[in-house]
Amino acid sequence: MATYPSISLFFPAWNEEDYVERAVTRALDVLPRLTDDFEIIIVNDASTDRTQEICEGLAARIPQLRVITHPVNLKLGGAMRTGLSASTKDVIVYSDVDLPWDLRELERALHLMEYLEADMICAFRFDRTSEGPKRILYSFVYNLLIRSLFDINIKDVNFSFKVMHRRVLESMELKSLGSFIDAELVVKAIRKGFRVFQMGVDYFPRTRGVSTLASPSVILKMVRELAQLYPETRSPAPPVKPVRLPPSVAPLHSSGSARRRNHG
Repeated sequence: MATYPSISLFFPAWNEEDYVERAVTRALDVLPRLTDDFEIIIVNDASTDRTQEICEGLAARIPQLRVITHPVNLKLGGAMRTGLSASTKDVIVYSDVDLPWDLRELERALHLMEYLEADMICAFRFDRTSEGPKRILYSFVYNLLIRSLFDINIKDVNFSFKVMHRRVLESMELKSLGSFIDAELVVKAIRKGFRVFQMGVDYFPRTRGVSTLASPSVILKMVRELAQLYPETRSPAPPVKPVRLPPSVAPLHSSGSARRRNHG
């Protein structure tokens, strides 16, 4: 077994009765191969279906699983803030509970984090055509906006596959209550001088339930939070130091204070 650091994997969940058991089962298949010290956290964001019942049943027989329930729905930002603050291990991993990426990719992310001496790995989707033209357009415009406003080279800021060292989270306060929290997390990490890299993965769209991320109300809230938090989130960035990488791995930023590595 590879000896990676201890791992916290957390899933935000709102009305995900079709997915929670599948997500936990797959996590239990992958995580023990990577470390002997891990935890799985489900943040039940005031679900109105059987999500809570299923989670409680799983937690009763799986000692590594913790379930945190919000009495009122706090949306993605609130669920992510709860999951991040509840995580206790050295490395924190965030994923949507419908598993839009193969959890086995986590080993590659951990290897890259170690090899590149990275503080955070963010994934981007190789192919999103299955989402349909409307969501692809929304995502393209939003990512372009984030790249332009914050001057960072990011491909897929809201994709739910992020791996980070605890020191990244301990350095910042996240304030977003909605889906802008992904951008806030990545941009603040870069502005604080952490080494952040991207890696490409295959994408698996949900086949059950309904995603709300492309709804007009969610998009409007993201734009409002962006405008509200922009002055705080946008600050002078440390100088970028180039790193040679394979095509499927791309830097968002390399801290100028970090030791230079030459990979080729």
